[in-house]
Amino acid sequence: MLATIRNILQTHELRNKILFTLFIVGVYRLGAQIPAPGVDLDQLQLLRDNSDNTSGGIFGYLNLLSGGGIASLSFFSLGILPYITASIIMQILTVAIPKLEEWQSQGAIGQRKITQWTRYVAVVLALVQSTGIVFLVNRNPEQFFGTGSGVNIFPNGGAGRIMLAVVCITVGTAVVMWMGELITQKGIGNGMSVIIFASVVAALPALSVQLWERGKNSSITEYGVMIVALALLTLLIVGIVFVEQGQRRIPVNFPKRQVGRRVMGGSNTYIPLKVNQAGVIPVIFASSLLQLPTLLVNVLPTTGDPANPNWGDQIRNFISNNLYDPTNLGYILVFGLLIIGFSYFYNSIAFDPIRRADELKKQGGFIPGIRPGSQTEAHLAKILNRITLPGAVFLGLVALIPSAILAFYLGGAGAVGLIGFSGVSILIGVGVSLELLKQIDSQLMQRNYEGFLK
Repeated sequence: MLATIRNILQTHELRNKILFTLFIVGVYRLGAQIPAPGVDLDQLQLLRDNSDNTSGGIFGYLNLLSGGGIASLSFFSLGILPYITASIIMQILTVAIPKLEEWQSQGAIGQRKITQWTRYVAVVLALVQSTGIVFLVNRNPEQFFGTGSGVNIFPNGGAGRIMLAVVCITVGTAVVMWMGELITQKGIGNGMSVIIFASVVAALPALSVQLWERGKNSSITEYGVMIVALALLTLLIVGIVFVEQGQRRIPVNFPKRQVGRRVMGGSNTYIPLKVNQAGVIPVIFASSLLQLPTLLVNVLPTTGDPANPNWGDQIRNFISNNLYDPTNLGYILVFGLLIIGFSYFYNSIAFDPIRRADELKKQGGFIPGIRPGSQTEAHLAKILNRITLPGAVFLGLVALIPSAILAFYLGGAGAVGLIGFSGVSILIGVGVSLELLKQIDSQLMQRNYEGFLK
């Protein structure tokens, strides 16, 4: 380990990439703590101080993946989430829109066009999401903080300051996208993944303190809660590493062929299909989709008096109680089914059996015992469906089970605010860490250095 770190520091190019990545991450974390203009800092701090830490469900996931930026109404409140959602939408549209499919087949040139349109869609999504979040925190802060009824985040300035905050958060999303691309180009790892990883890791210290405090008020001691949490964390890490590294290898043979006097080909290889190809993307997309009802109902009229709700307040309360409480059966079913559904949908787009079968046929390759063409396509589709089910179910269990276990030990809704201690955060941390280690290893191996992975 120490020898590997010394090799990294001695390699000028790799050292500069790591330092550049850390610098960009530091700038991102700084921007995530600076509130947007127009926000009353005293009122916001009062909300955070009096919060009962029951922000869970979809808002808990969004706040976790933004590094706590939403709770601070900061410049980088949305983090990289709009870009990820836009990327998923563009991948879905590629199947439905012939022009996008044509761009995808053009290689690097077409990919640049798709990336540019992805940025445009991300900015539009950021504008919609920032508007909904700002109105939510201003008009109904108790839905996010668990307290603060009647608190006005924008006491001076009204609509003008609200719109200024919305614009600044939208611009902040564009800046985060730019920083993520800088990491990809000049740093180490995928920039978008690194930014999400930094957001999740930043929440861990506060989460540990929160677990300790919750343990004091539970039926078991704080030591017991920490033991349960550490045991659950260990099981999650082992399970996630096992599933993330698991893959189904489909053997492929390429026959020998003679070109002039030279005999070429004759190699044997395989197509690797990961058990969890989608990673954490279905969870992020499901969270973004479940956020839409809140964005829509926030524009409905309200009396401002919880004791005398009108029809708009009743709709908001119904959606909040059934979709945004991790201890509610409706939340568990809807969120779990969306995760499984998006896992299947994303895998069918990421790995197209028809296209892969055509590529193998053009290259002269074949799967042993399977005829090229339609039989190869059917075989690949069958394998994809079989390995997607356990991967999707695992992802759903990882996203929901930890909160349920903590709720049992901490008493009902006691774990609602501990959404950060979910398999999703551990999945992001483990997945990005493995990817970073692989990239560092590959660059060290190019210079005859031994890496972390052996």
